[in-house]
Amino acid sequence: MTQSTALVVTERGPIVHLLFNRPEKRNALNDDMVAALDRFLGAVPRGTRAIVLSGAGGHFSSGLDLSQHVHRRPLEVMAHSRNWHRVMAGLANSPIPVVAALSGAVMGGGLECAAACHVRVAEASVRFQMPEGLRGIFVGGGGSVRISRLIGPDRLTEMMLTGRTYSGEEGERLGLAHHLVPEGTGLDKAFELAERIARNSPTINAFVIQAIAQIGTMPPEAGLYAESLTAALSQTGPDAEEGLRAFLEKRAPVFRS
Repeated sequence: MTQSTALVVTERGPIVHLLFNRPEKRNALNDDMVAALDRFLGAVPRGTRAIVLSGAGGHFSSGLDLSQHVHRRPLEVMAHSRNWHRVMAGLANSPIPVVAALSGAVMGGGLECAAACHVRVAEASVRFQMPEGLRGIFVGGGGSVRISRLIGPDRLTEMMLTGRTYSGEEGERLGLAHHLVPEGTGLDKAFELAERIARNSPTINAFVIQAIAQIGTMPPEAGLYAESLTAALSQTGPDAEEGLRAFLEKRAPVFRS
């Protein structure tokens, strides 16, 4: 296990657990935390098959730490936002699936971060909110793109104008989360899903994450062509051979790549 003031990284076999570690601030995302996440994504331990991301102290993240932004000039704010975009893109484009265990506050920048994860598990008491409009600022961590893709631009507009809060149940219904679980069980469920994902072919996991995201931005015919290319790459490799052999032998596959 390695630890910084911002992030705790724990290896559990093929699964790495990332823990936002500012419970006294409800895990508000400051520059140190984002930098620690960036460093991890740039040097993921060899053999990692899945990542679980959660927050200490009962909250995933209450959003951007605004105390660091009071005296920034416009170009400094823009540079900060673009750096967030780079780090969140690293999370969203990670070939290793990321499962977010959402509890308590999932607000502002915290929701932007969650939206970049590939699987989201929400406890019933989660509070999803985009309060930037109430604080005189606009989103800067990718929410106008990623969150609006999840719930639609119209609903994101209403969230930001009114500061509306959604529960875990409402968030799961809208698409902010994929799984809804009782209070206190989110992390266990996230690890259960991560263990299931870790048994997949790592190559196919990477294809699923990256190809589907790209195909979703393409015209239909271009998307279908990209799908065929990805299928061709996937079905001619050793993982496809192992998957078929395991099916015929009525056993679980063991993927090496």
